[in-house]
Amino acid sequence: MKIVCFIFCSIVFTSLFAQTSNEQGIEIRQKVGFLAAHKGIMAHLPVELGKAVEISYYQHTRGHKKWHHAYRYPTIGATLFIGSVGNNEILGRYIGSYGFAELPMIKLKNYEFSWKLGCGFGYTNRKYDPVENPKQIAIGSRVDAMICVGVKSIYRFKRNSVTFGLDLTHFSNAAFQVPNFGINLPYVSIGYGHRFGKEKPFIETHKFQNPNKKWLYSAQGIFSMKQVMPIGGKRYPVYACGLSARRFFNHKAGLELTLDVISKQAIQAYEPLVEKTQLRMIQMGLYAAYLVPFDHFHFVFGMGAYIRDYYKPEDPVYHRIGMRYQFTNGLVANFTLKTHFGRADYLELGLGYTLNYKKLRHE
Repeated sequence: MKIVCFIFCSIVFTSLFAQTSNEQGIEIRQKVGFLAAHKGIMAHLPVELGKAVEISYYQHTRGHKKWHHAYRYPTIGATLFIGSVGNNEILGRYIGSYGFAELPMIKLKNYEFSWKLGCGFGYTNRKYDPVENPKQIAIGSRVDAMICVGVKSIYRFKRNSVTFGLDLTHFSNAAFQVPNFGINLPYVSIGYGHRFGKEKPFIETHKFQNPNKKWLYSAQGIFSMKQVMPIGGKRYPVYACGLSARRFFNHKAGLELTLDVISKQAIQAYEPLVEKTQLRMIQMGLYAAYLVPFDHFHFVFGMGAYIRDYYKPEDPVYHRIGMRYQFTNGLVANFTLKTHFGRADYLELGLGYTLNYKKLRHE
């Protein structure tokens, strides 16, 4: 599963960064933060400041795509993260990499204030071990998903820039291997950047137009694995499918409505004395999502509610955050995290097909 996740992210970010018409640069950033013990059982973990260095390769978009104009010429790139998370002895040190987008909210001649969203993977040298590291209750695996959300101020002079940022960095394995309370770190950062190569002008010839004036209909299948407590317990498969309708109102906002059908085999472990059947374990939910499109690549933020949930193992409301890629032939690749109010349920790996996508692209 981890190999599949890595391949998917590589395809997505390669497609984003393979735009040599953009202006390119390198940034080095020093980050200092603290471990937020969001569960009482984690109170023993924060013992020191988390310190990290990030090295980023970025591209300032120059208007060669229509979505560049819609987002006021955003910055896209990839970051290498190296650092600690607040307890070197128990939680270890992390190395990670994530792709990101910075969307300007204030944009002046030499100053920019942006919000940032990034997704990728992290690796720690100190996971939970019942003998050697029993106090590591935050993460049970070495490889985890990594999410970074924040804001950033940038001041540019000539080919250089200085930055100041605030972000929340999150590590989790989406209950693939327990324990999995997750790691959350608010960081403050300061950095220096340098643009290289020939300075490239902005292109302002694209006129805004609605990318899709009609609803798009799609179906997708999802597979995942979920481990449940106690630690070292069985890992169960998850099978799901979704029937969706989505529409993009402009180049930076869309709506998706989905009927979810989920067969989560881990329900067998809830109330083990209660006899269960496969039919009654099937959950159904209605889900709505806000889509942030970057051409074929979409960030997904949504919430749903179960309309059929016989055994009720979790909360009646669920959430999704993640990313998706719409291929030109109609295929859709999905990589999202399903949660219940911040508590990871499982990581969704999906493949689907948009029924009328190729037709609408040529209208």
